[in-house]
Amino acid sequence: MKTALITGITGQDGSYLAELLLQKGYREVHGIIRRASTFNTERIDAMYVDPHEPQSRLKLHYGDLADGTGLRHVFGRVQPDEVYNLAAQSHVKVSFDQSEYTADVVATGTLRLLEAFREYVQTTGRPARFYQAGSSEMFGASAPPQNENTPFHPRSPYACAKVAAHWYAVNTREAYNLFVCNGILFNHESERRGETFVTRKITRAVGRIKCGLQKKLYLGNLEAKRDWGFAGDYVEAMWLMLQQDTPDDYVVATGESHSVREFLEAAFRYAGLDWEEYVEIDPRYFRPSEVDYLLGDSTKARTILGWKPRVGFQELVARMVDHDLKLAEQERLLSNAGYSLRGAAQ
Repeated sequence: MKTALITGITGQDGSYLAELLLQKGYREVHGIIRRASTFNTERIDAMYVDPHEPQSRLKLHYGDLADGTGLRHVFGRVQPDEVYNLAAQSHVKVSFDQSEYTADVVATGTLRLLEAFREYVQTTGRPARFYQAGSSEMFGASAPPQNENTPFHPRSPYACAKVAAHWYAVNTREAYNLFVCNGILFNHESERRGETFVTRKITRAVGRIKCGLQKKLYLGNLEAKRDWGFAGDYVEAMWLMLQQDTPDDYVVATGESHSVREFLEAAFRYAGLDWEEYVEIDPRYFRPSEVDYLLGDSTKARTILGWKPRVGFQELVARMVDHDLKLAEQERLLSNAGYSLRGAAQ
């Protein structure tokens, strides 16, 4: 009966991971959330039970990777067996505009969490385990296919920060003999993906265009190629890494790459639309330095962890479009009744 602590629990990956751990019978799953003036827990609301109820196993704590003291307090209260660091400023384009903040949260924030983890393990003697969420963006300009031996060549402040976080994790493992793993995950999507990320931006637009709520979709580079998988599959790989006898680093990917254009075509075609009638290119969405081609080689994860993706590219696109078509239909219904999607009268 383990206890887990997840940073970034309100994000796409955090919500899927929390579901997985609860399904596996973890005694408690704790999540760190940032304080905000509005609720931002919609991805985990379905599994949340009031903490006053005896059956409550999902518990939330205010905290931030910028606050090392607060992180130590959370460790002291939670006493976790497993720690999953999924928190980040994870938008690549935004990282060019907020490079210092991205470095502080993604790189130094990971170091703060690792230091809190090290102190917790050394003080309590508990054999806790730590998962660090890496990113395929760390490979950047390195030639595909990319695996654990491919050199990093980051092309954004986000990727640079993730590289630093990766090596902080490796150093903590080697210097203090702690169970710390890096998961180098290639792009993974779902209907829970944030709407400013290109895949969800596309499927959200498909739904709204189909329902007459939107006329145009503005995008940047359509030729960038990514290895896209389903987030629900990828969190299982995270969990598997912490169930091994020895800690190590793993690439997690489908081994299949598609361009943004291909994703765009598949999404619009699934909804019976011609994307060329609705899509326009806006130079503002181009990055100062681009990553052209990411293709993951996850042989190590498949061999050692026994992991493999279950959801293919076309199925992933279809489930995202289906979800966003329903969302757009609800939006249209509310709009016709004089309300916005958030329920406020217009």
